[in-house]
Order: sequence, then structure tokens, then C-alpha cells
Amino acid sequence: DPERAHRPWFLDLAAGAHLAVAPTPGAIYSGEPSVLTAVRAEDSSGVFDGAMAAVLTLSSLKPETANRFLPDGAEIGLADSRGQVFSATTPGAFGEARPGLRDEIDQGRTVLWSGKDAQGRRRLFSAASLVEDDVFVILSAPAPGIVSWASLNPISSMLLPLLAFALALLAVFWATEREVIRWIVYLRRVAAIYAKGRFTVRPVQASERAPPEIRELAKTLDDMAVGIVQRDASLRDSLAEKDSLMREIHHRVKNNLQIITSLLNMQQRALTDPAARTAMNDTRQRITALAQIYRALYQGPDLKRVDLRPFLEELTALLLAGDINGPGAVRTEVHADPLVIDPDRLAPLALFAVEAITNAQKHALAERGGALTVDFFVRGEEAELAIGDDGPGAPSGPGEGVGRTLMTAFARQLRGTVKFDVSPMGGLLVRLVFPTPQALPAPQHQAGT
Repeated sequence: DPERAHRPWFLDLAAGAHLAVAPTPGAIYSGEPSVLTAVRAEDSSGVFDGAMAAVLTLSSLKPETANRFLPDGAEIGLADSRGQVFSATTPGAFGEARPGLRDEIDQGRTVLWSGKDAQGRRRLFSAASLVEDDVFVILSAPAPGIVSWASLNPISSMLLPLLAFALALLAVFWATEREVIRWIVYLRRVAAIYAKGRFTVRPVQASERAPPEIRELAKTLDDMAVGIVQRDASLRDSLAEKDSLMREIHHRVKNNLQIITSLLNMQQRALTDPAARTAMNDTRQRITALAQIYRALYQGPDLKRVDLRPFLEELTALLLAGDINGPGAVRTEVHADPLVIDPDRLAPLALFAVEAITNAQKHALAERGGALTVDFFVRGEEAELAIGDDGPGAPSGPGEGVGRTLMTAFARQLRGTVKFDVSPMGGLLVRLVFPTPQALPAPQHQAGT
């Protein structure tokens, strides 16, 4: 047919297209719009040899909604270029015609809008071209509410994996808390009790109900506590034995010094030379001071420290006891600030006091009696021992010879200085100023005492 040979769909097939669809085939069949579908025909050599065509009336197209991807209540319809639906699964699901549908599709290929159906219900519509620009397919679905399948689908695809991860994390945390963490916290509390020195508590709960690894750890902790208790008991026994031995040694040293003092006392009574008797008495009093140190050590609560206040009181009383039958009474006043001192510093301090008190006995108290004051003051990092009397004083010092030399030597051992002043009572005041023992960097052994 020469007339059909110049139609666009025939020219497309002649140019090599295998399929052609024409919405306006050039004829009206049965008084209805039709669509022509044609395929290319070729001879045995592959040369175009015409076309095989079929004409379908648009009214014969019956759309169906048997598709699981469509929402519930969805309907499908076919519309012409004027936007008028001529075939639909449910005609009432589509409202009035949309005249500008062809132009809208030309601009965006698909069209989405909201409108009302024949019953006035709110619905959503989507349209796309089916056959060039003359036949369109329209999808009609109920307008969704706030929560719809379209919104839930992307949300659920994100939330469900997160929810599953959170549940798995909670399960792991719960299992870890129940099987591991609570037992570790329990053992940590037990260890804290052990750190305070209380080893009577035993991790019984973990030993009975905990996982095997925790039970092993609890057993190790329990064995450690038992070992510490046994070792502490052994150490306490050893320390108690050592303490007893040290006290016994101090006691015996004190007894031996007292024996030496008694021998010197006997020797003193046998002497007739006054100077020799005085020298013997001075030596005896020095040994008495040393014996008093050992007595204070083994009788006190601490073998390494001595309370200075009672020590000075007892030492002063012992030194003055030999002059109880003198021509005059001696009034003594002892004052000492609280201080606990070690034997290494107590020895030169006590020997200094012996020399100062002996000097007062010789030059101020021997003939008429009088008053003697022994004061010890702690002033921060500095301490002072002051021994004064109410005698005539000694303008040139406390004598010349052994006494003053020894006092200077004892002051040097304490890293202090000795001063000779006038006492408030008018006599001589001997002062020893030295660093307070607690303020020193570390206890140092003093030799030559």
C-alpha cells in the first residue's frame, strides 16, 4: 500500500526498527480509539520485506492490580491525551479528567498529584506515558495517614538493624554483668577489705557460684589471705620475741651500769683526797645518766623512743639524791614540753644535763642549798634545754676544765650551741640550743657518748 509506506511507523520499521507502536494508525475501528502494533518482516537474506501489523482498540486493554508491590486499595487506569480515563480496574477511584497531563509528562516524564475520587475521598495519583504521548497509565492509591507503608518502609529498614544491634548489645552486657562483672566487683570489695588488714572475710560466694575462671581467682585470693595471716602471725611472734630480747638487753646493760656505779660509789667513799672524790662522783653521775637511758627504754612502750619529760624529772631527782644530807635544802622545778626522742640524741642531751646540774651543785647549791630549774622548750624547728640556779653565778663561765669541755662537745654532737647567761633568779643559766629532732632529715647515730 503506497499510502501506508509513507507513515512514520512503517518508515521506522524500514529503517531497521523491529517493533513500532502507533497511537494513531490512521483508521478508526469500531468507532473507538485504537493502537497499532507492527513488527518488521524480512526475507531470507535479511532485507526488509514489509510489516506485520495488528490494531487494538484501547477499550480492550484491561489493567490489573495483582502486584504485591502496590499498596492496599491501589487502582490502575488508562487515560487518553486529554487526561480522561477510558479504562480502569475501578472507575470510581479516579476523579475528573486532568487536561494538562500530556504537558506535565513532557516536562517530568512522570506526574504525582493529590486529588479526590468520584466519591470525594482523598487519594494520591501517579501518571506516566504508556504509548508515546497519547495513552497514559495512572495509578490511584488511598492517601496515607501520618504512619503509612511508604514512610514505615525506609524507617523500618534503618531501625530494625539498629534495634537488633541494640538488643544484641544488651544481651552481651547482661551476660557479661551476670557472669563476669558482678563477680569482679565482689572480689574487688574483698580485696579492699584485705587491704585494710582484715583477713577474716573469705570469698565464699564466688567460690561456690561463679564461673570456673572466677572461682580460680577467688581461690587464689583466699590462699593469699591465708598466707598473709600466717606470715603476719609469724612476724608478730618474731617481733614479740625480738622486743623481749631487746628489753632484756637494755635491762642487763642498765644493771651492769648500776653495778659500775655502785663500785665507783664504794671507791669514792674510800678516797680521802677531795679532788679525787669529786672526780669520782662526776664519773658516777655520768654513768647514772646512761643507766637511766636504758631503764627508760626497756620500761617504756617503745624501744626506739623515750618521752623526754618524765626522763628529765627522774634524772634530776637521781642527780640530786646524793646531796640530800647537805647543809641546805634544794628546791627543784622541772618543766618540759612534750617530745619523744631517740636514744642517739637523748644520750648527749642527758650527759649535758648531768654536767650542768653537777656544776650547779658544786658552785651554787653545795653550801647553802637553793633553787634549781630545769626547763626544756620546743619552738618549732628549734629546741632548748635551760638549767639555772639562784647562786652567785660564775662571771668567767662554769669553771675551767672537764665540765665546760664536755658540755661543748655534747652540744656539738646535737649540732647545737651552748650559752652561759644570768638566770632570772640571779645565778647562772646554762642554755643548750639545738635543732628539734623531728625537724632533722633523718635520725643519725651519734658516736662517742
